[in-house]
Parts: sequence; C-alpha cells; structure tokens
Amino acid sequence: MIDKELLEILVCPVCKKPLELKDEGQSLKCGECRRVYPIRDNIPIMLVDEARIDPT
Repeated sequence: MIDKELLEILVCPVCKKPLELKDEGQSLKCGECRRVYPIRDNIPIMLVDEARIDPT
C-alpha cells in the first residue's frame, strides 16, 4: 500500500491533478484525464506510456 503522505503529493504527470487509489491499491487514477497508472511492488509507475485511459 502506498504511504498516505506520498499519495498526497503525487499528481498526474500529464495534467498535474491529484491522483486517487483504485483497484484495491493496485493503481492510481487521475480524475481529470482518467489516466490510470499501475503500482508495482508498492512503487507507482508514473510514466505516461505505462498508463491506460479508463473510459469511466
């Protein structure tokens, strides 16, 4: 699980909006551009090429 303090400072690298935990802590989602960034071994992968767009 990502530390709460880290989650508070992480922002989407594309639109700079805050991220929220999704998929039981397995990913981070931007509410603005809907990109979903994976979390692997408790490390957020904040690369645009690794993100997927969530249609909802």
